[in-house]
Amino acid sequence: MLDMQKRLSNSFNAIISLPSTAMGFALCIQISALSWLLSTKYHLDIHEIGIVWAAGPLAGIIGQVLIGFISDGAWFWGGRRRPFILIGGTLAALMVFLLPRIDVVAGVLGIGNLLVVAVIVALTLDLSINIGFNPTRALIADVTPDGEARTRGFTWMQTISGFWGVMAYLIGAFIDNYALISVGVVLVFAFSVVPMFFVTEPRELVAKNDKVAATRTEWGQLWRIYFAHGFSWIGVQSMFVYIIAFIQQHIVDGQTSPESFATQSGRVIAISFAVMNVVGFVLPALVLAPLASRIGRVKTQVGCIAIMAAAYFAIAFAGHSPHRLYALMAVVGIGWSAVVSLPFAIMSEKVDKSRMGFFMGIFNLSVVIPQLLSTGVGYVLKSTENSNILFIICGSCLAISAVLWCLVSENNVTVADAPALAY
Repeated sequence: MLDMQKRLSNSFNAIISLPSTAMGFALCIQISALSWLLSTKYHLDIHEIGIVWAAGPLAGIIGQVLIGFISDGAWFWGGRRRPFILIGGTLAALMVFLLPRIDVVAGVLGIGNLLVVAVIVALTLDLSINIGFNPTRALIADVTPDGEARTRGFTWMQTISGFWGVMAYLIGAFIDNYALISVGVVLVFAFSVVPMFFVTEPRELVAKNDKVAATRTEWGQLWRIYFAHGFSWIGVQSMFVYIIAFIQQHIVDGQTSPESFATQSGRVIAISFAVMNVVGFVLPALVLAPLASRIGRVKTQVGCIAIMAAAYFAIAFAGHSPHRLYALMAVVGIGWSAVVSLPFAIMSEKVDKSRMGFFMGIFNLSVVIPQLLSTGVGYVLKSTENSNILFIICGSCLAISAVLWCLVSENNVTVADAPALAY
């Protein structure tokens, strides 16, 4: 084991964040480019785009739970999480490469329906991400003790991942999405493979002298977390998929040429998500971790989610220009910074540590099932003339989430209280 891992140094926290960053970067490409490509290059209707996006969560329902369960008991290639991170990262890089080549894939396969091929590519990409994503998060929980050290590990994860997410959106905004995809192929592969040679995984996930306490699972609390996190993700995923409709109606409507309309809508999406992610990667390590240690993770989560809900409502009624949208997306980033960092630390202290991969997979259901439910928002948008309804729905979901997070209890575990890991 390297000395930086023994000391749980910032360098080590950065390294164990890179595999999750790789999966997140692939997801950023999907968010930034998929709806844009399907709308402007392949001319799919908004509800058809929702169908394509629904394919991914279907893979996640099975993929993350199954991979998490298998990885808890597996040990090959020098680890239990390492093999799945290596396989998932490699496949994800390949699928990112194919995203702008759906028509080529259709020609090779002899399939005339682009919607079918788009679903196949999206499903395979999301399955690849799911193979890798669960183990990347479980790895952080495996190699950090309960308490402040684990919070620091997950907030570092979001800081590193968020930084590269911003880079993804900036590349898409100021160069183009095709350049983003080319960079992504290399980065997703490198960040998945290289870090795994600098981390030593524990052979035992629970110290022998503390098996009773470490194998307790608080199911009542977990269900509250699942529902609270689930409502967050209905609002988040609906925004990711359908913001293109809001932007095209309220931000760039009136462009004179199809090329200008497509280019401008893609740029506004990319800048919006870049702004959101700047806040999302700056806050976790610098603000959320210190704040959580002072007032508790759950209270910090509640406050951030409530702010995000308010920002969504503000976009619905006042975000009808690029600059107002960007400013409000910065406020949305406050909630986003919490959604993708704190719940993992909160959940990980309420489960059987020897089954962390399985419980990370179960936890992911509170992400992928809401993603499926968000497909219905596309049909709501199709049946209404004003796409403002998107952010009213998103804001309502985040407000419900904030209320539900209030029902989750706070764990007061310190580093000194946590059992050591056996290597």
